[in-house]
Amino acid sequence: MECESEVLRIQKKLDKMLKKDDSADEESGTDQAHDLLKVLQDLPINLNVLTKTRIGMTVNAIRKKSKEDQVITLAKALIKNWKKFINQGTSNSKDTPAKEEVKAAASEKPPKESKESKESTVEPEKERRGSTSAVHASFPSYPSHTTDSVRLKCREMLCTAITGDAVHVEGGGDPEYLAEMLEECIFKELKRTDMKYKNRVRSRVSNLKDTRNPNLRLNFLCGQVSPARLAVMSSEEMASDDMKEMRQKFTKQGIDSSQLAIVQGTKTDLLRCGKCGKRNCTYNQVQTRSADEPMTTFVLCNECGNRWKFC
Repeated sequence: MECESEVLRIQKKLDKMLKKDDSADEESGTDQAHDLLKVLQDLPINLNVLTKTRIGMTVNAIRKKSKEDQVITLAKALIKNWKKFINQGTSNSKDTPAKEEVKAAASEKPPKESKESKESTVEPEKERRGSTSAVHASFPSYPSHTTDSVRLKCREMLCTAITGDAVHVEGGGDPEYLAEMLEECIFKELKRTDMKYKNRVRSRVSNLKDTRNPNLRLNFLCGQVSPARLAVMSSEEMASDDMKEMRQKFTKQGIDSSQLAIVQGTKTDLLRCGKCGKRNCTYNQVQTRSADEPMTTFVLCNECGNRWKFC
């Protein structure tokens, strides 16, 4: 199995780095660890590979030993992503000893096949690829490392808002990781930490903390709303269902109150509007001249609002 052998090869190199106590080649070792973790990130690791190799524990040990932020961040991201796959892939198996093992739900790359076998397995292959791409599409890449004090403070505020009352949400993601990804999406769109960036973060924090709108936080934790989606949502889109209904009610009332009242008169289809050509009109007759003169007829088209008069 190509994937398993590659993981074992990487694990051996990481284990050698863990056994080294000298710091003479610390810089080169850091670069090598970072490159190996990057390779692990691109491999289609599945549950079987992780169970056999126990690579999750090795990556966690690298995270604890390393002093480089890049290596620690990458190791954390790998572990967090694998933990998220556990929540989806092991929800029906409570007794499995997977608390120390991080598992990935991505499908394993199929082995090379002959032309005859490829023709007979076209449909299953498409299904496996579709499921793999769906899993990777639902989980974005790990957030970038930053030392900007403003961005770090915003990540902390978002993490507090996402955590909420600290009640565990079954199947929910890690609040710290989600906060970092949400801040990353906001920063990538606005490109700078100006007032617009701060206001965008404050609006997310306010809506996530709103006790009258708990569904937004729960949907975000459970993956129904992605970090990229929440980063660009308007206040109307983030509002609760009750608030949306109330706004629609107020909007309808405003429209109704702004509409012109129908002019009292006599409806007729004998008169035709010269503007729209419809025969839906209302007319009123008023004596505007002397009593021996005929009355003046004022006509209103109920379709287009055109008005005219004739004697």
